[in-house]
Amino acid sequence: MIEVDDGEGIRTILLDRPTRRNALTPDGLEALESAVAETPHSVIFLEGAGPAFCAGADLDVVAGLDRDGAEAFARLGQRVANAIADSDAVVVAGIDGPARGGGLELALACDIRVGTPEATLGEPGVTFGLFGAWGGTVRLPRIVGEGVALELACTGRVLEAEEALQAGLLSRLEDEPRTVAETIVEYPTDTLAVLQSRIRDRADRATQEEREALAFGALVESHGEAIARRFG
Repeated sequence: MIEVDDGEGIRTILLDRPTRRNALTPDGLEALESAVAETPHSVIFLEGAGPAFCAGADLDVVAGLDRDGAEAFARLGQRVANAIADSDAVVVAGIDGPARGGGLELALACDIRVGTPEATLGEPGVTFGLFGAWGGTVRLPRIVGEGVALELACTGRVLEAEEALQAGLLSRLEDEPRTVAETIVEYPTDTLAVLQSRIRDRADRATQEEREALAFGALVESHGEAIARRFG
């Protein structure tokens, strides 16, 4: 269900259940969490097999859960999404085809979401009495704003690639999303780590600015000679 391929600086994680549009069971989520957590690489590229990115939770599994089981499944999905969001690696989602429900939530947890022109994104849970419980109600309004988040969640509307790009659900469109991961992996690992920590920082502005200045000074000290050779 989860295939891992380690290349030059990039760990590729493939959601490999195409006959179910890569829908995730608890076992699949745990395997995904391990694949994200155990990587030594600076970049992770997450993609789906076949014509979909990910349909989210396997609804056959969900339909068989009692209340306690459903809560546990939600917490597991949240844990996996948080592992993606908190990873030291830059996580790039390559979205080709549908990303629905939990699949959208996993994509929202990634640092960068690159869609092909065939990408479609949506949270259809409301149409059958559910909603995205893998952190979707937290991340969606942060990314697209409260008004758009409510409209998408309450209508179940699916966005085509161009509209998803305009809404902020996608970072950019590319015929080959992997090229973005291949560009990022060429840059210094310590700089990528600083960028992640600074942009993710939720502290007050003064604290953020102090941390920003300290990090900038450390990077100049580390890369000063290279900068001088290039621009001096």
